[in-house]
Amino acid sequence: MTDRAGGRRGVVDVEQSGTHTAPGTTLGAGQAGGPEARVGAARVALWLIAAFLAVRQVIDVLRTPAGERFTDLERWIGPDGVLHVNGSFYDADKFTGPPFAGLVLKPLARTGEQALGWVWTFGTLGLVVVLGLVAARALPQPVTRRTSLLAAPVAISLLILSLPVRNTLHLGQTSILPVLLVLLGLFAVRGERSCGALIGVGAALQPTALLFAALFWCTGRKKAAASTGAAFAACTVLAWAATPGDSSTYWFHHLAGAGLGGRADATANQSLHGMLLRLGLQGPLETGLFLALSAAVISVGLRRAVRYARDGQLLLAVAITGCVAVAVSPTTWQHQLLWVLFAVVGRVGTRSSDRYVWPVAVVLVSTLPATMMLPNMPVTEPVRDDVVLIAALAAAAVVPFLSRAHPRYRRPVPTEYAAPVPARWSRVPLVPFWRRVLTRPNLLLELLLIRVGYSAYQQVRLAATGGTISGGRDAAERHGAQVHAVERFLHIDVEHWFNHLTARTGWMEEFFDFYYTSFHFVVPLTVLGVLYVRRPADYRWARSALGFATVLALIGFWAYPLAPPRLMPGLGFIDTVHGVQDFTRPDYGTLTELTNQYAAMPSLHFGWSLWCGLVIAVVAPRWWMKALGLLHPFFTVCAIVGTGNHWVLDAVGGAAVVGAGFGLTYALSGPRVRQPLKVATGGEAPAGAAPARDPLKGTSSGGPWSGGSPS
Repeated sequence: MTDRAGGRRGVVDVEQSGTHTAPGTTLGAGQAGGPEARVGAARVALWLIAAFLAVRQVIDVLRTPAGERFTDLERWIGPDGVLHVNGSFYDADKFTGPPFAGLVLKPLARTGEQALGWVWTFGTLGLVVVLGLVAARALPQPVTRRTSLLAAPVAISLLILSLPVRNTLHLGQTSILPVLLVLLGLFAVRGERSCGALIGVGAALQPTALLFAALFWCTGRKKAAASTGAAFAACTVLAWAATPGDSSTYWFHHLAGAGLGGRADATANQSLHGMLLRLGLQGPLETGLFLALSAAVISVGLRRAVRYARDGQLLLAVAITGCVAVAVSPTTWQHQLLWVLFAVVGRVGTRSSDRYVWPVAVVLVSTLPATMMLPNMPVTEPVRDDVVLIAALAAAAVVPFLSRAHPRYRRPVPTEYAAPVPARWSRVPLVPFWRRVLTRPNLLLELLLIRVGYSAYQQVRLAATGGTISGGRDAAERHGAQVHAVERFLHIDVEHWFNHLTARTGWMEEFFDFYYTSFHFVVPLTVLGVLYVRRPADYRWARSALGFATVLALIGFWAYPLAPPRLMPGLGFIDTVHGVQDFTRPDYGTLTELTNQYAAMPSLHFGWSLWCGLVIAVVAPRWWMKALGLLHPFFTVCAIVGTGNHWVLDAVGGAAVVGAGFGLTYALSGPRVRQPLKVATGGEAPAGAAPARDPLKGTSSGGPWSGGSPS
């Protein structure tokens, strides 16, 4: 499509013409139980999930005590709010938006006070729904029928789950509105002037949105760029005429809001300015470096945005421009980070197995706290405190998104699967989609999932006793007495004898204390690392078994809190690792506030060690390696009993969940590959492998573009 005025390619017109689904891609008549019916059922299920998430957010917000919700909104329209004062908006250091935002919202103050909770919450959710619908229609064409039908509920669900939207709902912010105005201007209205006017109003609410005027100019949409600047100037002048003092304060004394509100070096400020302040830079050096880095990010980011806009991926170009705005703004609070989530539409990697890495990373960063991404350790602090900024910078300047003209954009190198092997259990059919993959999984995706899984493991352990270490003490001690009685009945209650033998034997105490505190994580991670490098097919098999075992153990922690021997009063056990304990406030070092010590059944200390021993015994090529591997669970069970940290039956429970983990893996994917496999490169499958299914076979080719969109 050509530009009407100058013959140039019209990015907005191209995008608008491409957002319509090709004829025949709507859900039509189909045979019952066929592909159409399955897609329809999936669509209904996803819409139900989106509705459930929305209702859950509403309930969560409205159940929050009045003094803890809408704190930012109260600053605006409460009895003593900013919009009621006769002086400057910025006198109380509560209002951080541009003067135009205060001018627009001040007439709404009385209405907002009368229906502070319900109207604001449902209004914000309405904006989120519209935002999700617009983003779903903006996917680059052509798209598969499945994608066109499922994109909207998926987009709305991700938006509701994202931290920016959740913060906006809880705090009472207006940060969704500028993003929605930009997307409406680009994808919902026709005409350059109308498009630019909407985005100009959005820029008056969030000034860094002016970068979209530069995107328009560089792609030949000069009328849209001029209209954006004119609308922004008109709104700003209007606000200046109404509040000249506040406008001067905002634009000159605080450099477009820098320094207003919270501390600029707080971790909530995910901008380059905030990062440099957190690194300890101050004064002219920090300012000069911030300006230099911002100029570099703007130059690189806008070049990339222009390239992808001309490629027909306008939603990706918008996301990149928004990520640039996130990085270069003096202050970018968490509720303003919604642009990062839209970068999920970019395609990265030429292999099917790599396609999930970038979307998963973006979704995790946008929906989970940074402390779940990286451990709370001093060495990871610089990355952990800036993880969202790093994601924004990566999207803006680093990540090599594929062009739609790239041969692997629509047809990536297919995943290699092992030849199907029937299970020995004829009554347990294998799950069709859980096929055994031969290739090595993407390391970044594995690390992300392992880290998030371990964080969830920590949270569930703690939540099992009501979120406190001593919350389930009574039930845990009662269960401890039950386990002790069962062991006495079975004549296996050796814990007291072996614990005291360890405590009075110096070398045993030192050895088992060291073994207990040192090898629990080191050995499993080492085994996983060796398998990942040397035996990728075995890595997937072993990792799945370990994951299933851990999930089953979490169910045990939740259902049966159990006090270990060292926390059972009156039985005379000795805590050789941490010393004498106050049973009401046990102290076990730096993990006191992070770990539930009443999560003893089953013992994952023993379970993980048994998993290591079995995996080594199965895959190791030498008998002495197998023997060393089996020594690890033996030493571990001696350590957990000798230090007073577990009952013998805890170890039995750990063995049970590990056995169940291997059993579930077998039931889902069949027997493991019994000989080392040479992983094929490129698109060729190894000998004996089942032909890989083309994941894009049958996609719609309608629409004016030659590329597809993520399905």
